[in-house]
Amino acid sequence: MKFASLNPKDNSITVAIVGCGGFIGSHLLQAVLERTCWRVFAVDLESYRIQQHLSNPRLEFLCADLADPLVVERIAKFPVVVNLAAICVPSRYMSEAAAVIRSNYDHPARLADACAKSGSWLIHFSTSEIYGKTLADSGLLDEDSADITLGGVGASRWSYATAKLLAERYMAGLSNLDWTVVRPFNFVGPFMDFMPGVDGEGIPRVLANFSSALVRGEPIKLVNGGVAKRTFTSVHDAVDFIFCLFANPEAACGQAFNVGNPDNEISIAELARLMTEIFAEVKGISVAEIPVTQMVDGVEYYGVGYEDSLRRMPSVQKAERLVGFRALTPLRDVLRESLTWFAEHYGIVAE
Repeated sequence: MKFASLNPKDNSITVAIVGCGGFIGSHLLQAVLERTCWRVFAVDLESYRIQQHLSNPRLEFLCADLADPLVVERIAKFPVVVNLAAICVPSRYMSEAAAVIRSNYDHPARLADACAKSGSWLIHFSTSEIYGKTLADSGLLDEDSADITLGGVGASRWSYATAKLLAERYMAGLSNLDWTVVRPFNFVGPFMDFMPGVDGEGIPRVLANFSSALVRGEPIKLVNGGVAKRTFTSVHDAVDFIFCLFANPEAACGQAFNVGNPDNEISIAELARLMTEIFAEVKGISVAEIPVTQMVDGVEYYGVGYEDSLRRMPSVQKAERLVGFRALTPLRDVLRESLTWFAEHYGIVAE
């Protein structure tokens, strides 16, 4: 690599953030502007989450995406590139598999080629879904040794995971690319996803999905009994992890990292119960006033091609060992912050 550290006080550094207008990207952009003297070259197709930053003289915003080769070449001119751009809406994995694959493999592969040519360090956001059809008794998922089983070609649920995994393998195969892969384990917090019919279409990820139902006074729909288990991680912890990468580029280069909070594991059924309880507290109402959860079939809800993994528990030792990071925010705190924001942001619109 061309540098051993990134000095936050060095105002000659420019970081490119692709997908800066999204959930994670908006939080990362704010943190970079607050914690460093760096400039940011920000790329996205939307900017409503970052409107307050667009007048900042250290920010250059480009409304574009990675489908444009000229945009890719421009991004790769900067020494550090963080790629968060992706189609990651679960309902689209079945209905728009080809577009999902292009977004999560074709475009990142072209960016990787450009970064390899220019010498940029590419920090690429993958997904914990690359671990595939994990079972209920699956143990810790280690970044470098876990076996991976994905569904058959007819199970388009895995279009997203397959594309993300192939992108990882492609980057690792480029001998002249400085790369780091981030595998998020359910990052949650303010600005997550969307409310269907208000500022997005389709079915968002589970927390935004449940939050939408609660704010609208509709029953939470629990897919296949909610027996699957997940861990949930504060987006603020996630941003802290990225800064740990910035501080340790030599240790981070050429590595894939799980970023999650094993202490926050919960079944989706229990998540629905806990979110209902916290939402009642936030709104100052009785739990009895909230509609009862409904059970739904996964294929009927998401569409033909839906499958699930039953447990996804990250090993996080590598991140702690190599870059000194461990997620610390407790689950109840994560959910309360997310639900409070969601209720305040969408409450008037939804009523």
